[in-house]
Amino acid sequence: RPLPGNWTLRTLGKGLFLGDRAPHCGPVTPPSPQLPLQTCPSIVTPPKDIWNVTGAQVYLSCEVIGIPTPVLIWNKVQRGHYGIQRTELLPGDRDNLAIQTRGGPEKHEVTGWVLVSPLSKEDGGEYECHASNSQGQASASAKITVVDALHEIPVKKGEGAEL
Repeated sequence: RPLPGNWTLRTLGKGLFLGDRAPHCGPVTPPSPQLPLQTCPSIVTPPKDIWNVTGAQVYLSCEVIGIPTPVLIWNKVQRGHYGIQRTELLPGDRDNLAIQTRGGPEKHEVTGWVLVSPLSKEDGGEYECHASNSQGQASASAKITVVDALHEIPVKKGEGAEL
């Protein structure tokens, strides 16, 4: 999909990284007993765009991997005038939003979710899964679109809709 502003898309390993949010990794040093292998975070499963109606419950999920095991956080991306961007660390002071993370399913992997319930128009926007460790960082994002009625949700030709 097209990227906003002056962002560029790069693929590194299994992950997709936007512009200057790509991991800043030096060369990988072969592991030794004194120095185990360390790797930048990589997005294994990025969050996916979702549409739903006000009052519904939605969640986004994200899986990341790296050595040492990355720390995963969620941000809501706010885009202002002239392409200026800021992020809001979640959950913040939102009583309809919950963040959950757990280790796995693989070794050195972390899975995280952001749950929004009930969904309101103010919850619409871009949400970023951000992973970091001592070797670098990686990000992926998805958009939540909030509509007033089910008939406003587009259905691609050849696809059915489940309620």
